[in-house]
Amino acid sequence: MIPPPFDPELAAHLAAINDWLPPTITADMIPAGREPQTGSFAPPTNEELARDGLFEVEERAVPGPPGAPEVPLLICRPTGATDPRPILYNIHGGGMVTGTHRLGIPLDWAEELGLVVVSVEYRLAPEHPHPAPVEDCYAGLLWTAEHAEEMGGDPDRIILAGGSAGGGLTAALALLARDRKGPRAIGQVLMCPMLDDRNDTPSARQMAGLGVWDRTSNETGWSAVLGEARGTADVSSYAAPARADDLSGLPPAFIDVGSAETFRDEDIAYASRIWQAGGIAELHVWPGGFHGFDDLVPQAALSAEARAARLRWLRRLLGE
Repeated sequence: MIPPPFDPELAAHLAAINDWLPPTITADMIPAGREPQTGSFAPPTNEELARDGLFEVEERAVPGPPGAPEVPLLICRPTGATDPRPILYNIHGGGMVTGTHRLGIPLDWAEELGLVVVSVEYRLAPEHPHPAPVEDCYAGLLWTAEHAEEMGGDPDRIILAGGSAGGGLTAALALLARDRKGPRAIGQVLMCPMLDDRNDTPSARQMAGLGVWDRTSNETGWSAVLGEARGTADVSSYAAPARADDLSGLPPAFIDVGSAETFRDEDIAYASRIWQAGGIAELHVWPGGFHGFDDLVPQAALSAEARAARLRWLRRLLGE
């Protein structure tokens, strides 16, 4: 299958990106992927998150799922806010095998819109397979909703957000909260979400060995979280949201993905199924975008377009 071309501006940076983030990740590479990053990809410190006093930063450990460890949360709230602010509940990426709650925190959204950000750290596979990651996220969401007011947040205006594996967990969390009649989010932001363990779409086949997070990498991540169940009929929709039979009754969704990445077709299908179930979704397919392009090449014109589209959607959602 002929792969779609990369955006020329993004493609100019891809060789350098692949020097430290190869397209293909195998299980033996997971430990190295957990090594602390340096330079521009190092996790931000509390001082950096504070943005010269714009945010108050707090770390909390809150009750986890029954019988499980506490769940770490990183809370960034606008300094001096006088009215309850919307809450952005953030779930980090990393293929469900790497990453921490300090990565991908959308403070630009928080600064523009006056949001309280709560970023959750969940247990990683393969040491902690499904349902540990999504149950940790749910436990953190429960605590966030119950303690919203003490953080200066509005429990009736919670938005779920995540990218890549965090996007998949965000979609799974929306399903879980719906089915358990838990906290009701007003929206979900799914950025290049990892939704389908079957890994058999045309885009997954097209992009094998190319870009960022190819089909083999995807197999690595899903095998870590699901083990031998990956690809079988025994996979829960709370692990792989594309498996859900019913996508009705979900919060309005913003979904975006690159045209030149593994997740393209499963993400388009998920948006279509939300519409078919009578739901609300806004879908963007960024031409020539590889996985995570806007984080990896933030100066590119396409990256600026993607970030602006998300912010516009959030403004409309919040009536700002």
